[in-house]
Amino acid sequence: MVQKYNPQIHHRRSIRLKFYDYNQAGVYFITICVQNRECLLGNITNQILELNVYGEIVHQLWNHLPHHFDNIEIDAAVIMPNHFHGIIVTPNSSCRGLVSKPSNSKNPNAFFEYKTQLGKIIAYFKYQTTKLINQKRDSIGVKFWQRNYYEHIIRD
Repeated sequence: MVQKYNPQIHHRRSIRLKFYDYNQAGVYFITICVQNRECLLGNITNQILELNVYGEIVHQLWNHLPHHFDNIEIDAAVIMPNHFHGIIVTPNSSCRGLVSKPSNSKNPNAFFEYKTQLGKIIAYFKYQTTKLINQKRDSIGVKFWQRNYYEHIIRD
């Protein structure tokens, strides 16, 4: 039986830190999971991860991020069979978006303007990896990553 949408119980709470400006310079540890946590990025054999072609695409696109976004740096990254961890450094963010969500905006670009520099980086990474992986899988339009991502602000 499928439940009807009830806004009192069916709502997503943001995992982002309230009132934190994600457009400011910072260091962020991010985690992105494969849809349904399927092991599609590689296999672990004798405690060693062997990336498959999809894992290699993720690896290559991660390393390409600083070429697409001028003022970011990437640090350590770990690809697991069903998820990805990486550290993004935004030393001098030039993308100054809105800090608070616009209310009742008639602007059709309001959602994009609300996205932070970190959000834009992750959206680009997820979109490009999904597009290339789905071309290899011959499954155009199929979700590859789970919705959203986890981030932790590295303070020290």
